[in-house]
Amino acid sequence: MSFPTNPLPRDLTAFLDLRDRVNDSGNEEGLLGLAFDPEFDSNGHFFVYYSAANPRRSVISRFTAASPDTGMAEPKSELVVMEIPQPYQNHNGGQLAFGPDGMLYVSLGDGGSGGDPDGNGQDLSTLLGSILRIDVSDLGPDGGYRFPLDNPLVGVPNARGEIWAYGFRNPWRFSFDRESGDLWVGDVGQNSFEEIDLVVRGGNYGWNILEGAHCFRPIPRCDPSDTRLPVIEYGSDQGCSVIGGYVYRGTKISSLAGAYLYGDFCSGEIHGLRVDGGTVIEHRLLVDSGLMITSFGEDLEGEIYVLSQDGGIYRFTTIVP
Repeated sequence: MSFPTNPLPRDLTAFLDLRDRVNDSGNEEGLLGLAFDPEFDSNGHFFVYYSAANPRRSVISRFTAASPDTGMAEPKSELVVMEIPQPYQNHNGGQLAFGPDGMLYVSLGDGGSGGDPDGNGQDLSTLLGSILRIDVSDLGPDGGYRFPLDNPLVGVPNARGEIWAYGFRNPWRFSFDRESGDLWVGDVGQNSFEEIDLVVRGGNYGWNILEGAHCFRPIPRCDPSDTRLPVIEYGSDQGCSVIGGYVYRGTKISSLAGAYLYGDFCSGEIHGLRVDGGTVIEHRLLVDSGLMITSFGEDLEGEIYVLSQDGGIYRFTTIVP
């Protein structure tokens, strides 16, 4: 795999400056996610996910561009949609994405520290440790999002209706396959296992009963019968922080068509895998990039980009045999 060497232009204009309200004091805090409204061309709306302080919390807000054609957004247009208290500075999660159904999906980590001390991953009364699905198509002046009535926990006593799936430790990045609609998640592990999940409605992905497909707690307390196991996992000898990517639906690298790409922050390796009926039929190393990978991106044509902590944005161009 190779990347283009020409640098990005330096004369870029900031689309939105939120430095006055974003808290980035923790390693996993800051401006974490952005998603454009499906009707952005007509309404100028987009949504951001950021960390805030005093008190520490995750904020989901809608902003509006002055004109979709100007390339500029108005910081004063912020409409706070939801705020989730965060007990620690890590495990914020951080992804926002509109699904094929037009709903906004939000990933949240378990609240942080280590080992999920509050048991949030399996607690349906909290939003932490979950992927949420909310309706933001008709927000009122005070935010006023709704959760769809077909969400899996609607009507369940003491459960939050926003939850689409739960049992996550730190689902840092997720994406929808633009062709199949499948929801892929890279969930960052504790110390032993990193995992990739295919998420289904109401699924329990195990944390903190399981780390990957393995008991995290002592065996007498470990009952994985109601959990869904990862598509793949890998140990700490191969990396330390999985970074979920995208199913490749571009045209420039035909051999990658339909493969899910993901990376690791520590190893810099990027892998591709294919599944059939939930079973992995191909899984291989594509490139040892040498990058501290923090995220992936996908353009309108389905081509894939890699974001690195060095501040670079890299694009896949070809696979070297």
